[in-house]
Amino acid sequence: MSNEEIIIERLRLKIPNAHIFKLPPKPSAGGWRGAEWHDKLWQGTLKVVERNDQTAVLLVDAHNESSIFAVCPITHQLDEGHSTNGGNGVDRCIDSSRYFVLRIQNAQNGRRMYIGLAFNERNDAFDFNTALEDSRREKMAEKKAAALGRNNNNTPFGSSSVDYKMKEGEKIKVSIGNNNTTTIGSGNSGGGGAAARRRSGKARSSNTGSGGFLKPSSKDTPSRLA
Repeated sequence: MSNEEIIIERLRLKIPNAHIFKLPPKPSAGGWRGAEWHDKLWQGTLKVVERNDQTAVLLVDAHNESSIFAVCPITHQLDEGHSTNGGNGVDRCIDSSRYFVLRIQNAQNGRRMYIGLAFNERNDAFDFNTALEDSRREKMAEKKAAALGRNNNNTPFGSSSVDYKMKEGEKIKVSIGNNNTTTIGSGNSGGGGAAARRRSGKARSSNTGSGGFLKPSSKDTPSRLA
């Protein structure tokens, strides 16, 4: 049996038309501005992929995806204090929702540099943002689940000395629906559970808002059409 590590790759997003620019000197004040980018270096396909526990943005040839132009490793902020993915290797421009700055890395020598990324459509930029944020949230959930599993291994279920069984004659009251009260006790027989739920009628539903990114503004830098 081979001892080679099995690499599982997941494709989160694929955008066929991405534009890469050489960045001018960064302004001393404020952030990057896409309107100042004029030196186009490359055009091709952008992919957001996950390989095991790593996430990366790949820039690949549109006709030969094995030909990689550049790789931007994503460093997710998984601490509880971070509510966003800022500082992950992708920065936004201040004048356009479709322009980003990528921190790419040479796989051979580890050298890093910055390049400009632009999309023709705002929907592509929105999908790009969402893919990165979804990846961060899933990684954070996996981290919490792993920590919970370690805690459960340290204190196995059933090892607690606390007795949660109801004492003889002890009763509790449960209110369900329209003030219907059911008494449950160690000596009760019937009258609760499903019967009380049927009397209460249909369950009330709660409206939950859908989180995520806001749609980008219609006021934007003109599209970079090929």
